[in-house]
Amino acid sequence: MDIPPLAGNIAALSLTALPVSYVLNLVSALSHPLGVALMSTLILVLLFMSIYSLSHGEISYDPLYAVFAVLAFTSVVDLLISLQEDGYVVGFMEFYTKGEPYLSTAHGVFICYWNGTVHYLLYLAMAGAIQKRKKYRNLGLYWLGSFVMSILIFLPGNILGKYSSEIRPAFFLTILYMLVPCWAGVKIFKQSQAPTCYTPNMVQEEQRKSLLQRPADLALIIYLILAGFFTLFRGLVVLDCPTDACFIYIYQYEPYLRDPVAYPKVQMLVYMFYVLPFYVLAAYALIFPGCSWLPDWALVFAGAVGQAQFSHMGASLHLRTPFTYRVPEDTWACFFVCNLLYALGPYLLAYRCLRSPAFFLHPLPADPVTHDKKQN
Repeated sequence: MDIPPLAGNIAALSLTALPVSYVLNLVSALSHPLGVALMSTLILVLLFMSIYSLSHGEISYDPLYAVFAVLAFTSVVDLLISLQEDGYVVGFMEFYTKGEPYLSTAHGVFICYWNGTVHYLLYLAMAGAIQKRKKYRNLGLYWLGSFVMSILIFLPGNILGKYSSEIRPAFFLTILYMLVPCWAGVKIFKQSQAPTCYTPNMVQEEQRKSLLQRPADLALIIYLILAGFFTLFRGLVVLDCPTDACFIYIYQYEPYLRDPVAYPKVQMLVYMFYVLPFYVLAAYALIFPGCSWLPDWALVFAGAVGQAQFSHMGASLHLRTPFTYRVPEDTWACFFVCNLLYALGPYLLAYRCLRSPAFFLHPLPADPVTHDKKQN
């Protein structure tokens, strides 16, 4: 997968978030939640108008260019929020966190870190691809999974958790973000896939191999089975399963799952109802050839699980999480091993699908020339 050059003009435009945030933080009127929401809306509208006037050609070629440019700006804002909440910078985003207090939680801080680093680089790379008139399908699918997962955890967690009574008007701007992946996802999936160099005979030869002749696929299936059981187990834990194993796990290994902010509970339920079925289908696709949908969805779920595990692991250990809900020091090793392996597996699956996709291609009729040569 080729990484396109980063969009320098979008990077420069996004860095204007630094002076804008600093100036707005000096305006005391913006400490009011309604003022935060109105000013945020005004800035986004002005930013979009600026991007449209400066990059009309790119937007005409692919309207998602404007979306990536605006989101790159918000990613810098998110990075400022996370750095400020951890005490690395001051005087930038106090006015905004007053309007959205849930961003000050450990989970909110790590979502902002992910947005301000991983998502930011993805926006620059995808905008750069549009400038060069190149495809960015694989990067887009990874971003789509990561973006959707962050929304699926963050929005319900805000509504169901202990900050449900402190929802401010600025929260409804976040709800509008739900429309972005719906539109972007359709456009990204419609992009043509990169051509493969496999002939029909090569595809047939690869798909004739048994599972024992594909040890990497066998190892991935074993991983998916184990990860599926772990997903189901943690889902039962947050549903207050009365068994001793669940009780011991939630109190001695991952007490963060009991945190009243509700983000970890929502995350485990999303895993159980969305990631677990995907693991089952992925194992099926590794056994039976021709499941052409797996490479795309493996990238989507790699982004989703990567973002979710980063936020979950970080929040489980962060100082903003109450001490009683942090991972005990004597179980750090078990916690890290289990959660790192859980995060790594989808990436290995996506890498396998991208490296050698012949097994997942639709069966094609054999090359008649080669077939005649074999008969002769």
